Amino acid sequence: MKNKKSLGQHWLKNREILDEIADNAVDGVLVDEGAVQNSAKQGLCLEIGPGLGTLTSSLLKRFDKVLAVEFDAELARKLPGSFPGKNLEVINVDFLQFDLSGVSAPYYVAGNIPYYITSPIIEKLLTTKNLPERIVLLVQKEVAERILSDRESVLSLLVKNRAKAYPGAVVLRDEFTPPPKVDSQVIILEPHEPLVSDAVLKFISVGFSSPRKKLIHNLEFLKDKETLMRAFSDLGLDPNVRPADLHLGDYQRLFESML
Repeated sequence: MKNKKSLGQHWLKNREILDEIADNAVDGVLVDEGAVQNSAKQGLCLEIGPGLGTLTSSLLKRFDKVLAVEFDAELARKLPGSFPGKNLEVINVDFLQFDLSGVSAPYYVAGNIPYYITSPIIEKLLTTKNLPERIVLLVQKEVAERILSDRESVLSLLVKNRAKAYPGAVVLRDEFTPPPKVDSQVIILEPHEPLVSDAVLKFISVGFSSPRKKLIHNLEFLKDKETLMRAFSDLGLDPNVRPADLHLGDYQRLFESML
């Protein structure tokens, strides 16, 4: 089937990589300092954007049921016919409009997701009240690196506030049909309760309003420079730091010092 560029469709067909993604989604199968542990078959996996069903096939071997959310109506209609007798439910809807509250817990998430909506998908999954046990997504390699990097961004801080993040396999562009313009990488997220409040996250957003500027200049919208200089000094922060230089705990301490 011809892909639809408007939906960011690129089909991954390497069975070894697909099986590895499915393994990562199973509870207890996680790359940790090179070690992988096997686990028994799990309950429910929510798959985002199953497309032609190549990942679906691997997931059905590892989960009792796969709930697949597919935006493309034609693909959603045809997918069940590819897996007769399997416990597969397909819902034709935009995932960003899908109600996660109705998904039976505990559940796991996997998907080869469109690059252009990666951040909204991750935010939706990590901020729902019905948190999944694990999230395994194939995303643009640059985005995975940004999330995992010590050089922070609004996205990386959002993720680190609500999940433990692990790197998965790097997937070269040539493994897809048609090949995208960039390489991809699997990222594995284990959600947890937030470490800082929404107020701190809003504060972080202000801090990143101009990412290349000094952080203190971005925060002058909130406080006068003298107050900011005193807060930075009290916390032992260099007044020349950029937004990407501070981590989640640094932002929380800075926020609290300005209350």
